[in-house]
This record gives sequence, structure tokens and C-alpha cells, in this order.
Amino acid sequence: MTETPAKNEVGTPADALAQTQNPTAAITDFGIDTTSMSTGEAVRDYFARIRAGELGSLPSLFGLLVLVILFSALSDNFFTLANIANVFPQGAGVIIIAMGIVFVLLLGEIDLAAGVASGTAASVMALHYVHAGNLLGSMGTGVFITFIAVLAVAVLLSAYQRIWAGAALSLVGLLIVAIGVPANAWLEILLAICVGTAIGCITGFLVSKIGMPSFVVTLALFIVWQGVLLQFIGEGGTIGITNSDILYKISNGNLSILGSWIFFLIAAGGFAVITLLSHFKRLQRGLVVQPTALVMIKVGALVVLSALGTWLLTINRSPNKTVVTIEGIPYVIPIMLVLLVAGTYVLNRTKYGRYVYAVGGNKEAARRAGIDVPKIRASVFVIGSAVAAIGGIVAASKVGSVSPQSGGLNTLLYSVGAAVIGGTSLFGGKGRVADAVVGGLVIAVVINGLGLLKQPAAVVNIITGLVLLLAATVDALSRRRAAASTR
Repeated sequence: MTETPAKNEVGTPADALAQTQNPTAAITDFGIDTTSMSTGEAVRDYFARIRAGELGSLPSLFGLLVLVILFSALSDNFFTLANIANVFPQGAGVIIIAMGIVFVLLLGEIDLAAGVASGTAASVMALHYVHAGNLLGSMGTGVFITFIAVLAVAVLLSAYQRIWAGAALSLVGLLIVAIGVPANAWLEILLAICVGTAIGCITGFLVSKIGMPSFVVTLALFIVWQGVLLQFIGEGGTIGITNSDILYKISNGNLSILGSWIFFLIAAGGFAVITLLSHFKRLQRGLVVQPTALVMIKVGALVVLSALGTWLLTINRSPNKTVVTIEGIPYVIPIMLVLLVAGTYVLNRTKYGRYVYAVGGNKEAARRAGIDVPKIRASVFVIGSAVAAIGGIVAASKVGSVSPQSGGLNTLLYSVGAAVIGGTSLFGGKGRVADAVVGGLVIAVVINGLGLLKQPAAVVNIITGLVLLLAATVDALSRRRAAASTR
């Protein structure tokens, strides 16, 4: 009796040729799911996933809406154009540091030194700029040689772990410092990022190769970098950067009206084009896609809201419109958007991003699948510290100076809190870079709103801590519900 071939077998050469000529038939034959849902089914599936515990950023978005409504009712100054536009520069430093911490949290690790690492990178930037590139004269011979040695060690450690981007940036920082390149605002920004990268290379090596717990390593380095920061600046000292137009305007400047609309066209238009092209390409290939109607609604809503926000920010929001003009999108918004797009692309569209989620979900399974787990573990600390350095630059720009307290105090707590409040799990394997933005906005709104209500620092800390505790509770409960629903 002749057996009937299984559905997923290729069969004869003629069958293989037919599948090559008809990709849709080949996809169906190999059992790839090409079933797409209707709009109603997609909506029902979304609510089903919510009931199963897959909440994502929904609780933080709901909390952000509640906070905006509450503070708008309690303060006449909260929901004004000038104040809303100021929330982004106020919270930008924390949000950016939180974006880097998301990569660390995705592996179930923690980086307690991210805040002071950002301050250390910013202090090197300020020292190099103020002293016209002469760090030897500003640090002293002993400290300068030690600093050079640390950068050299970072280069060697990152090369040993085959993290070539980390090795390259650490080497660039080493050359800038050793050669004494003349000060330049753009060069200082690069130097700060290089220093942050070097810090991440050292942290990643201690965690991944030595095998020390990340909590212990980063707690120790928190103290170390705090001491380095104090050594660089001096107790009670401050290094101002207001004499650099570029460095100061990073957090305090705005795009022109024309530049704001160009940015809108690039950002919103680019998102719309990429989303729609990807959707219709997948649709043409017979792959699973969201209903076209839902995709069009999402794209349309984002474009309309972006246009409305751009229009509002191009209105003069100065308290004294006859003397000072303040209009345009703040520079920090494009900076955060670029980091958001880059981080999202890396996690969602690259092999490296899939490895990060795999290691965070199940380290042993990832190792057995052939993933270089130690390298991935080390690399997330490199990314986290490099991004933290950018956050340190933005924070220093906002206040116009760097001090021994830069990156300390509540900076780290707010940064980790922003990632967790936004929906990134402390247990690893779940989270997005966008979570840091949403959670950071929640914290920024809390601080801004309570400040307008003239509440003391004690109340601000209590409320912020309770918000973080609530977010952690929601995360734990949602994970428990998700685990129960899969049994």
C-alpha cells in the first residue's frame, strides 16, 4: 500500500519546484501560521491578553492620565503650555538613564552605579572643556595616570570579551585624554560617552566573567565612582558649562519653528511610512498581520497627536512675550526619540535583541541554544553605562554645571523606578525601551506637580516611592496571573 506523504513534507522535486515558484503555497505547506484576525477578533484578543496578565505599559499610561487630571484640578499652573513643555527637559536625564537600565533589567540584573557613572562621565566632559583639553593639569599627575590606566584596562577587557564597540569607544576616549585634544563641545559629548562605555566594560567583565552578583558589583562601583567624582571636582566644588552655547542648549534650547515642523515630518512621517510599508509587505507575503483598519487608526492617531503637539510647542510660551520668545520643540525631545528608536530597533529587529530576551527569559536554555551568555550579560552593562553618560550630559546641561552630587541622590532610584513603573520586569525577560519613557514621564509629572503645589521633599519622596511600590506590585501580580493562565 502506498503511504500518503505528510502535509509538511516537501515531496518530489516537482513539488519543491512548485513551492519555489509559489511562495504562499510553500509557506502553507511548511505549516507557518498565516491566519490573520479581523478587527473585532483583534480587539477581543487584546482584552483577553490583558485579563491573562499581559498588561505592558497600560497601568503606567492610566496612572499618567490620572496624575495629569489630578494636578490640573489642584493647580492652575500645571496644565499650561509652558509647564507641560518644561516637563520633558526636567525628566529627560532620568528617562535617558532609564532607557539604558532597561537593557540590564531585561536580563534580571541591576546596575546601581548607573547614576554616578553618568555623573562621572559628565564631570570628565566638564573638566576637559573648562581646562581646554588639559586633563593632566586639572587632575594632577597621579590621578591622570590612574585614569589613563582605567581606560586602557577597559579597552583590554572589552576586547577580551569581544565587545568590539565597547573596545573602540573606550580606545577613542583613551586617545582624546592622552593626546590632550583641544576642547570642543561636540568632542566633549563624545568623550563623556566614551567614559561611560569604559565604565560599562569594567562592570560587565566583573559580572559576566568573574561571576560576581550584579547587585554587589554595582553597589561597590557606586561608592567607587562617587569617590572618583569627588576627586575630580572637589568637595563642595562645581564646574559650570554655561559658557558653552552647545552644551547648555542641549536641555535648555529649542528647535526653530521651521525646524520643529521638519522634525515632525521626519518623525511622524517616517513612522507612518515604515509601519505601513512593513504591514502591506507582510500582508502581501501572507504572513500574520494586525487588521489593516487598526494599523491605519494607530498611525493616524499618532500623526494627529504629533501634529497637535508640534503646533502647541511652536506657540510662544514665554511668561513675558514682549521681552522673551520661547517657542519650538525642546532639543531633548529629538534626543530622546533617537535613543528610543535606536533601542527599540536593536531589541526588536536584530539578532542581538533576540539574544537579550532569550537570556533574560531562560539563561540555561539560551546557553544550550548556542548563545554566548557571558558576552550578552557583559554587553548590556556597556550599553547601560554608555546611555547613562548621555543622560548625565543632559542632566548637566539642564542645571548648567556638574557637582559631586551629579548622578547621585535620587537619580538612580528614579531611573530604575522609571523603567519598572513603565512596565519592565525586575525578573528579566519582559520590557521595552518605551517603558522607560512612560515611567519617566510619570515620575517627572509627580515631581513637577507636587513642586507646583509647594509640597516638601519628604512628600515628594513618599509619593514617588508609593508609585514605584504600586508598579512593582502590579508587575508581580501580572506575572502570577500570566503563569496561572498558561497551566
